[in-house]
Amino acid sequence: MRRVAVIGVGVTKFGLHDRTSAELFAEAAQDALTDAAIPATAIQALYYGNVVGGETEHQLHTGPQAASVLGIPSVPTTRFETACASSHAAFRHAVMEIAAGVSDVVLVGGAERVLNVSTAESTEYFAYASDAVWEQPLGLTFPGVFALIARAHMEKYGTTEAQMAAVAVKNHRHGALNPKAQFQKQITIDQVLRSAYVADPLKLFDCCPFSDGGAALVLASEEVARRHRKPVWVLGSAAASDWMLLGDKRDLSRVPATERAAAAAYRQSGLGPRDVDVVELHDCFTIAEIVATEGLGLFEPGAGGRAAEAGRTSLGGEIPVNPSGGLKAKGHPIGATGAAQIAEIVTQIRGEAGPRQVDGAKTGLTHTLGGNTATVLVSLFGRD
Repeated sequence: MRRVAVIGVGVTKFGLHDRTSAELFAEAAQDALTDAAIPATAIQALYYGNVVGGETEHQLHTGPQAASVLGIPSVPTTRFETACASSHAAFRHAVMEIAAGVSDVVLVGGAERVLNVSTAESTEYFAYASDAVWEQPLGLTFPGVFALIARAHMEKYGTTEAQMAAVAVKNHRHGALNPKAQFQKQITIDQVLRSAYVADPLKLFDCCPFSDGGAALVLASEEVARRHRKPVWVLGSAAASDWMLLGDKRDLSRVPATERAAAAAYRQSGLGPRDVDVVELHDCFTIAEIVATEGLGLFEPGAGGRAAEAGRTSLGGEIPVNPSGGLKAKGHPIGATGAAQIAEIVTQIRGEAGPRQVDGAKTGLTHTLGGNTATVLVSLFGRD
């Protein structure tokens, strides 16, 4: 199997846009191509993540649509939908295509547009990633899913609402350093704790926003990447799944798919949690970050909340998590999120993250969760 590197990254500003998701992706892709110093004509395949285009834009077949807007309509395209993990899944398959020798240069990414519809509509569309027979008819939405996870974690380990609030405060502090973030303002623990309940115990400031945006990556074989000024190597990329129905999950305080995907990615890379310098992980809700830090092996089960409260996951801390601001502050255009996380880690490893730069970052990890914890992808990156 051949080595694969990321040689170009591009991310739009996240937030409200009046352009289509395909146009947002085209902006990010053009930035990624410029960063890679290659023309669009060099692209041999496109892997694209988009989740609710059919609902919010009445647009299916979004892969060819994105390629057409970018001006490369003849390039083979595949659209991925694995809920919020869509563009991370696209990335993993692109890595395998290059590693297998099928292509040398592949464009990967995703985009989403949801702020053109109401919050009620977006909430409904996102809930389509839960079971349509047993869960959706009962009114279960994703704030409810993660409220159940939060309550289970609180009862098992004593995690507190203040510890979850510390995650929100930290990620907003990081997001204030990111010009592409949807929310570039700091908040306080008191503001989080006083915000309205969305699904007890989760409050408004425990939840990530709805977002529009796009992200793109240029991947290349080692032969091509060696000609590039700053390749960042893919050290491992793994996926795992779990039961779809919440009622089939044995312990809501854990995400077994995170644990399995992380173990596989660590094996592929020959690394472990202690070797990771910086992490971008899936914090759709504050409890999701706490549970993910434990599932990735960064902290012992039950210790994630205390670690966040103590500042161990902040910039300047023991293991900085979500220096971009995470989904919580940077934003969460679900089709783009996985690619945007990878773009941030590549930027960190290059040493180009400006005021949010993690000192000495040489190895990074991305973690993206899809839907009701049924899909997880974990990838590791590093420099020579």
